[in-house]
Amino acid sequence: MSLEKTCQIFFVFLLTTLVSVCPSQGADKSFTMLGHRITDQSGNEIIVNTPFKRVVSLYGAHTENLFSLGCTTQIIGVLPRTHYPPKARHLPAFHYREGAEKFLAARPDLVLIRPMIARGYPRLVEKLRASGISVISVQPGNIEEMFLYWRILGLLTGHEEQAEAMVNEFQKTVTDFRAASETINPKKRVFFESIHSKMKTFAPDSMAIFALECAGGINLAKDAVPARKTNIADFGKERILALGSQIDVYLAQVGPMNRPTIAAISDEAGFHIIKAIQTGDIHLIDETMVSRPTMRLLEGITTIGRILYPDRFIQAQETPKEKTPDGQ
Repeated sequence: MSLEKTCQIFFVFLLTTLVSVCPSQGADKSFTMLGHRITDQSGNEIIVNTPFKRVVSLYGAHTENLFSLGCTTQIIGVLPRTHYPPKARHLPAFHYREGAEKFLAARPDLVLIRPMIARGYPRLVEKLRASGISVISVQPGNIEEMFLYWRILGLLTGHEEQAEAMVNEFQKTVTDFRAASETINPKKRVFFESIHSKMKTFAPDSMAIFALECAGGINLAKDAVPARKTNIADFGKERILALGSQIDVYLAQVGPMNRPTIAAISDEAGFHIIKAIQTGDIHLIDETMVSRPTMRLLEGITTIGRILYPDRFIQAQETPKEKTPDGQ
């Protein structure tokens, strides 16, 4: 064997080995809480000895949950165009694309972010931490993580009892929802779209599918494979069309990631063979009600339930009616 051929083989072997042992740069770690020790999704640890008093929230779900916990006076800044809850509209606006100086001038003791920001703006995170500001990156991907996430926010802000009350209220209401849909027969079969242009759906353990199943719907894409450990799952047009005769209802989330119209879905090439398209059973769902780890998931369940079973579904409790238009 020639020296050149030997070198080529060695290079391929080395490259394969590196790919197999090196972790994915885009993969997010899990987050944990043990006592007062929190490990966020960037792998950073923090021990919470006293509650934080000056919090900047750079994710709409963080903001919404902080208000649900009663942290009204502790939040000193939110993302621009934060519309929910209404009180957040009047708070100073901060954006992760801005320099660290604006944050430093506001003197926060905690900045709450999510993995997308940690990956995309590491210099901002480094500067804030270097200045003595705690930065926590966390975003739950499923319901069990959501409960832990609420408890972490409760620990960070000194509202642990309120966090536990949120968990208990959510679990009790979900039990009521499941009881309301349990006796429905037959149940509607649903395809739930996440991104129309890419023909994607949701991962089977996502919050959107949780909401669908709590409302008594059957997820026809239960074998969809999550993309890069996210709540979004690849599916494809061919597989959707293969299910065409079974799809009783076609749901699509609407938000920054997906901005379809009923007309666009109806007119999609080939979709005329889908049962739901033929019957006009196409519905758009506000992303903030089905893809955010907040109490408004209960509103999402109610909304889906009324779409699927308008004559039978009973709302278990009153939930907020106001929506966040821009997914902030």
